[in-house]
Amino acid sequence: MTDIFLEGGRALIGADLVETSLAVSGQDIAGMDASRGRTRLAIDARNLLVLPGIVDLHGDAFERQMMPRAGVDFPIDVALADSDRQAISNGITTVFHATTCSWEPGLRSAGNARGLMEAIERQRPQFAADTRFHLRHETYNLDAEPEISQWLSEGRVDLFAFNDHMDGTVADMAKPRKRNRMVERTGLSNEDFDRLVERVVARAADVPASVSRLAAAARAAEVRMLSHDDATPTMRQEFRELGAMIAEFPINEETARAAASHGDAIVYGAPNVVRGGSHTGWTRASDMIAKGLCSVLASDYYYPAQLLAAFRLAADGVLRLTEAWNLVSAGPARATGLTDRGILAEGRRADILLVDDSVKLRPRLVAVISGGKLVHLTDATRLLAAVATPREAVVAA
Repeated sequence: MTDIFLEGGRALIGADLVETSLAVSGQDIAGMDASRGRTRLAIDARNLLVLPGIVDLHGDAFERQMMPRAGVDFPIDVALADSDRQAISNGITTVFHATTCSWEPGLRSAGNARGLMEAIERQRPQFAADTRFHLRHETYNLDAEPEISQWLSEGRVDLFAFNDHMDGTVADMAKPRKRNRMVERTGLSNEDFDRLVERVVARAADVPASVSRLAAAARAAEVRMLSHDDATPTMRQEFRELGAMIAEFPINEETARAAASHGDAIVYGAPNVVRGGSHTGWTRASDMIAKGLCSVLASDYYYPAQLLAAFRLAADGVLRLTEAWNLVSAGPARATGLTDRGILAEGRRADILLVDDSVKLRPRLVAVISGGKLVHLTDATRLLAAVATPREAVVAA
């Protein structure tokens, strides 16, 4: 692994942007306010922002690489390789692929989740981003409980979320456009889809006990848990009591305040910030951020959103950029227990972004260092000339 020197740049150190140079050795940041010495790979970071890499604890845009159109599938390994390139080119150096394990057949089936998990394990050494498995369990998928328990005990799940979209599914069956999208995703006929939903709903009474057993399995395996779309403070409390300390997309301010009052991590979607509101018509993320009710922004369904959202929040005067950046780096690192990243400091993992912020609201990613490796570079003129090797060193070699 080649040592890297970053010359100059406005680095996010603590709560401030500081003009400094950084040295990277191996996978870690070796020094701040460093000198180049004889490091051969050096990058001119002057007039650029030097920021910690983005940590994305919930991103499912990879689904579009797997199924770009309804009924059009591509191999999982191809889709994951492309998703890795997309994540890195948008500054995401740690990515949790949020994989739905549902009672549906097709894209979000248990079999597809298994295949994706196995592909991540198989391809992980090839990825530029540190790639992890976030399992989104649809709680009505009762038949998957034994297998998920085994995955948890084997340490194959990095984050575990409880999702319950059944009420929404039933409601959407009366809306032709949404119904068609659901049916197309499963590959079933309309009649077969109706019969499947009817069978799944009939087992509603068995869901709470299954959730409790799986939460116990996750606690035993020390896997961090999330609850998704909490609708009330009571729902948040129930999941907290099960050990789910991350509230993912609480749908109203009352529930978000209940989460914040207990110190829970609160996740909203970065696309919500970039677009100025939720695509579902629910909570406006920038409002929650302004009220101190959000500690994490996730890419959700759009990889560029985290980078863009931080600059949008700063431009709109919601937060200073240094505070906004915490929502996409230090905040998600803390929520997921990754204490080795999320900030720029000596001894921390060298996940570093160089960003040109000269155009308002359009940050341009110049370079990405992930785990001490230069994995993305858009401006080769930033590479500095190699340090000349003394003649005696060459002879001795």
